[in-house]
This record gives sequence, structure tokens and C-alpha cells, in this order.
Amino acid sequence: MTASTASPVEFDPAYFQTRFRVPEAQTDWPDAFVILTGHATTGQQWPEARNLAADEALRQALAQLGIWHCRITGYSPHTSHAEPGWAATLAPVAACALGVLFQQDALYEIHADQLWVVRCATGQRALVAQFSARLD
Repeated sequence: MTASTASPVEFDPAYFQTRFRVPEAQTDWPDAFVILTGHATTGQQWPEARNLAADEALRQALAQLGIWHCRITGYSPHTSHAEPGWAATLAPVAACALGVLFQQDALYEIHADQLWVVRCATGQRALVAQFSARLD
């Protein structure tokens, strides 16, 4: 898979409004990591039990890889929607493969504090913002 830069209009506008919060102060972020989730993909609704099971399966997959990961929740500042996910030091290609496995449309890639949205199936990406400016 080769990554290409896509126009922001090729992505759901919600991806460009997302903010993030962590349950505990995280001051030592890696220089490069991804944010992905196991919850219902954009435009779908799953029963809560399915979301929880997928989230736990994703947590276990990250733990088995033996990589740094921490809980992070993406949320909309305009609606009540919030979705717990995982920040993890996965390479973008590996993260996209995991995203496809977990039926995700897209994930976030952070490199040198730049936040990108990346389509899991194609690797297309678009710049969103400075990550630290979106972290609450």
C-alpha cells in the first residue's frame, strides 16, 4: 500500500473536528504513533456489547505486539459523540492493516506533532492539525 495525500473533502468532515482526551496526564508522547479504535466505523451503529468486545480485542492485539499503547478518546466538540480508542507506536502500514481487520474507515497518524487522518483501505491521508492543539 502506498500512501498518498488526499483532499480533505474525500474524508468525512467529522475527522477534521475531532479532539482527544486521555484518562491520565500523558506528557511523554512518542514522536510517531497512531490512534485507532475498534468501535463502529463512521456511519455505522453497533450494539454496545459489540463495541466493547472489539475494543478489548484491539487492546489485546496491541498488548501482544509488545508496543507502547495508551487509552485515548476521540470526541466531537459539537455533538455528544465520544469514542475510546488506543494510541500506539505502530507503523502506519501495520496500523492500517489492523484498522481494516477491525472494520475501520480511517485512523489518525501523528508524526512530529502533526495530526493526519489516514484511510485504512488505501493509505490516503490528509493533514488535520497540530496534535497538541487537539489534546485536552
